[in-house]
Amino acid sequence: MINTYREKIYAGVLGKCLGVYMGRPVEGWFYDRINQAFGEVYNFKHKAAGAPLIVPDDDISGTFAFFRALEDNGYPKDLTAKQIGDTWLNYLVENKTILWWGGLSRSTEHSAYIRLKEGIPAPESGSIAQNGQSMAEAIGAEIFIDTWALVNPNQPELAVRMAKEAASVSHDGIAVSAACFLAAMESMAFEETNMDVLIDRGLSYVDDGLLHRLVADVREQCRKASDWHEVREWIAANHGYEKYPGNCPMITNHLVVLAALLMGGDDFNKSIMIAASAGWDTDCNAGNVGCLNGIRLGLEGINGGADLRGPVADRLYVVTADGGDCVSDAVLETRKILRAAAELYQENVDLPDKRYAFEYPGSVQGFMIHPDYAEEQALCGISNPLGQGLELEYRHLAPGSSAAACVETYVDKSPKGVGGTSYFEVYASPNLYPTQTINALFFCPDEETPSLRFFVDYYDGQDQLQKLTGEEFLLKPGENLTSWEVPEHCGQAIYRLGIQLDSKKRLDGKVILKWMDWTGAPRKYEMGKSYEMTPSLVTWTNETIWLKTFVSSADNFYPDYLRTFSVSHPGKNGIVTTGGPDWKDYTVTSAVTFSQQECAGLVARAKGHRRYYAAVFQDGKAKIIRRKDWEITELAAVPYAYKIDGEYQVSFTVKGKHLSMAVNGKTVAEAEDSSYAQGGAGYVVDRGAILGDGFTVERV
Repeated sequence: MINTYREKIYAGVLGKCLGVYMGRPVEGWFYDRINQAFGEVYNFKHKAAGAPLIVPDDDISGTFAFFRALEDNGYPKDLTAKQIGDTWLNYLVENKTILWWGGLSRSTEHSAYIRLKEGIPAPESGSIAQNGQSMAEAIGAEIFIDTWALVNPNQPELAVRMAKEAASVSHDGIAVSAACFLAAMESMAFEETNMDVLIDRGLSYVDDGLLHRLVADVREQCRKASDWHEVREWIAANHGYEKYPGNCPMITNHLVVLAALLMGGDDFNKSIMIAASAGWDTDCNAGNVGCLNGIRLGLEGINGGADLRGPVADRLYVVTADGGDCVSDAVLETRKILRAAAELYQENVDLPDKRYAFEYPGSVQGFMIHPDYAEEQALCGISNPLGQGLELEYRHLAPGSSAAACVETYVDKSPKGVGGTSYFEVYASPNLYPTQTINALFFCPDEETPSLRFFVDYYDGQDQLQKLTGEEFLLKPGENLTSWEVPEHCGQAIYRLGIQLDSKKRLDGKVILKWMDWTGAPRKYEMGKSYEMTPSLVTWTNETIWLKTFVSSADNFYPDYLRTFSVSHPGKNGIVTTGGPDWKDYTVTSAVTFSQQECAGLVARAKGHRRYYAAVFQDGKAKIIRRKDWEITELAAVPYAYKIDGEYQVSFTVKGKHLSMAVNGKTVAEAEDSSYAQGGAGYVVDRGAILGDGFTVERV
């Protein structure tokens, strides 16, 4: 069953992103302003809003982050609201990631987070009893709901059950009913394409009289209207925001979603245009519409209007405590959904084992024409018409011109990039590090072939982009298996990975990238003292880019003037991590000075900030611990007379199920555990502070 729906799952993921990006630039605009500025929003308006196209957004981050509850709990069909609530706590960084942190009783999701943090489990965390009706019946229940339908294609009963559990973490009442209704329709849209049939059948999965009446009313208005603007006027007159308490009521926005689906017909672009043009919560509404119609109409439907896929190039950010999983794409997220669906339904799904395999027609997984080559650029197109490889087409490739493509491996930290233009900040770690090895397979269909070089654009110690180019490969006709180890360059962040084609004589043609991959921890990734990383470092700054490659749940995380880092946290579990979710066997090392803290040390295999191993000093002992949500387990503990303000060279090695802690070169504690197989590395502090001098991750 699951294999049958692979492409439609991808279309649903892609449709969700396209809708969000269409609606995001005009989010918060009054309808009259949208209408006067653009009329109907048929394409992306990010430039008019002064923002990048691809930005962090709660609709995308929450949708794909909270869904990780399935994987993290072993893919149970009876996944509970409590388990999903614990997933919130694990991947959210308070006041930073995913949510609108608008305050208690102002932001629904923030209110639910506070309840969860206080130990009030879901579903009580999102209940009317805890947060009041206006908070509990806001829009957020449905904006994160799409993945529960995508993982249950044509299985509406289970989609609804999971959606209800997920929605009730933060919502209650009609908001949960509407989320379940939407999930049922999305699940059935894998087979049923008639919108009226989907609505009829979807309603059978929810027992909410008010929702049934609202759906009947908006359907009647759509039947009578000659144009979507008429339905929009009816919604405004009868169900506008001022008709309900709270700042983003679900009812108004749910009616817009239904109106866009009904009035858009089988035109994908028109449907998300309506949702984006109607006002209110434009990115949320267009995202839901885009997902459902992506599933229902497939890639053919998405491709039927303006070219929305080209500018987006599959790109998205999933901003969580797992920084190395932030820079993602629609194909990677689709694979996660397929893997989960295969586990749920006990089916075999053959998924690519390479990071970039371009397995869907039109998928490019973030690869773009490099923006900095200008008149020297000979690359004239990037395409993947059959889903069998990335075609890099060049014209006038000759001395004086190069064909250069690139893919982002970190985020744009320039003032005009995502770090400076979004009210949802992007927190990320790179997904490519110095001393990792790039492997790739290229196919040359022509007899005359170019040469190839890999390169990286990285941020230097002054936060300026520099280029580092590898050796030249002389391609031959047919298949070419290539590899390149990214050279060490002082531990600085890699922003882009590039492919450059050159020729000593004029060539026109193409090279096909069949796949590209790198995996596992770096051979040896090393950061020095802060003044080595940034020679012009200003004392106490926290703005340097290399520091921001760590995602911090600690209240205070800065460069230290004489060392590398200072980490301070007034409560439990101040975590700072970097690295990728595929880092498996490695040693993390730092010279740590322990101050007045209760517990502190190094972290390894972190998956979120509440699931990890740590090698710590606590209560006069050296310990290896495992944290899993609320539970902390001592795996090993031996007496160790560490001194406050003393510096210790601490190493923590994770290899298979074997864990070992060394201090000043001597192993002091060992344990075995198989709970966590991979994840990032960093520091942990409970109620106090530590200094870290140097930071090294070395593959075992």
